[in-house]
Amino acid sequence: MGRYSTEADNNSKAAKARVSHLRVHYKHCREICAAIKGRNVVKAQAYLKDVLVQKAGIPMTKYTGGVGRHAVAKQYKVAGDKVGFPTKATKCFLDLLRNVEANAETKGLDLENVTITHAQANRAPKMRRRTYRAHGRINPYLSCPAHIEIMAEEKNQEIAKESEDVSKKVTKKVAAQLRAKTVKAGGGVN
Repeated sequence: MGRYSTEADNNSKAAKARVSHLRVHYKHCREICAAIKGRNVVKAQAYLKDVLVQKAGIPMTKYTGGVGRHAVAKQYKVAGDKVGFPTKATKCFLDLLRNVEANAETKGLDLENVTITHAQANRAPKMRRRTYRAHGRINPYLSCPAHIEIMAEEKNQEIAKESEDVSKKVTKKVAAQLRAKTVKAGGGVN
């Protein structure tokens, strides 16, 4: 298994999946990673399925050139209502999330508590083709693939700490101010 860019806090409670040299646009993958990070695995899968049928969109925050505006974007905090529906990349992420889900089940994790803690897309080397232009010229025709890695961890059950009655320490100055407030007008003599 390859190296990941980060390690889980507890490897026995983490599920991972990655793919290299995936021929989908890197820019789309980066935006999808930002959209699903911090979500529950099951909810992330439902969200990406909604993206495929255009009920939901992927907010385009960094690579916004030429991105159209859609009414769906009102649900998200995104400048200029810029969302996209990157179908090919979304299908690849659904496959990766299914892989993460299977890895979590293999480790015996509870899927309701498994949250995506790390989602990252990196640029892969460009793949070269050529296109033929007028007057016998040839130009490059490059694709921009991506490396993707996803890590999901099961949340620990947090136990609420019992509150202890600890009186705050009062400085001499604050204590004097409190005494001054309790003294009645007229010098405090009854």
